Amino acid sequence: MTEFKPEDLHRQFEEAFNSGDLEALLALYVPDARLMAQPGQIVTGHVAIREALKPALAIKGRLTVTTVYAVQAGDIAMMQAQSQLNGVAPDGQQVVLSSKTSEVAQRQHDGRWRFLIDNPNAGQ
Repeated sequence: MTEFKPEDLHRQFEEAFNSGDLEALLALYVPDARLMAQPGQIVTGHVAIREALKPALAIKGRLTVTTVYAVQAGDIAMMQAQSQLNGVAPDGQQVVLSSKTSEVAQRQHDGRWRFLIDNPNAGQ
C-alpha cells in the first residue's frame, strides 16, 4: 500500500500547474477549502478557487515548489514551501514571482492529502 505524505501536495500542485491542468489543481483542495487569493482576500470552495487560479495559469509559466517543512498531527498537517514562477504574462511581459507559501492539509479517507487552507503569499 502506498504511504502518502502531506508534502506530496507540493509536487502534485507543481505538476498540475506546469501542465496547465486546472481541474487537477482543484482536485488537490477539499470542497470547502480556503485560498488566500491575494493578501487579505480569502475565497472558499472549488468554484471560487477555480476563478482565483485562472490568472496564475494564464502566465503560462514554469512553477517550482520546494517543501520547507511539513509537520503532521494526526490527519492534519501544517506546511511551508518556497515557490518560484517564471513565465510570460498574456500582455507579453516577463514574469518572475517568488514567494513563501503556508498551507494546512487534511488526510482524506483514501489516505491522500488535500489542501484545507492555502496561502500562496505567506511571505508577503
